Amino acid sequence: MKFLKTKIGRLRIVAFLEGLSLIILIGIAVPLKYFYQNPSLVKTMGPIHGMLFLLFVLNTVSVGIEYKWKFKETTWKVLLACFIPFGTFYVDYKILSRMEITEID
Repeated sequence: MKFLKTKIGRLRIVAFLEGLSLIILIGIAVPLKYFYQNPSLVKTMGPIHGMLFLLFVLNTVSVGIEYKWKFKETTWKVLLACFIPFGTFYVDYKILSRMEITEID
């Protein structure tokens, strides 16, 4: 579990969890609420997703400052990812995973 030792690795975990929480919220909780009149999962997953969203934004800013990312080249792309559905998976694949590989080597 060497990815837990780096800030980028931890950001990747938060990105994954934020994306997963959105899948659960949109794919399971919202249909349960509207088709089966059961809002309990939305009431649970909504705040969890919100917390993970904020954690992703804060971690992105923290990592961006520590690694001296240029805002116009990297930081804005990573931040934008959490505003686009499933964007955290894309930014993890295209940006974060490559950065972590160079950091660990």
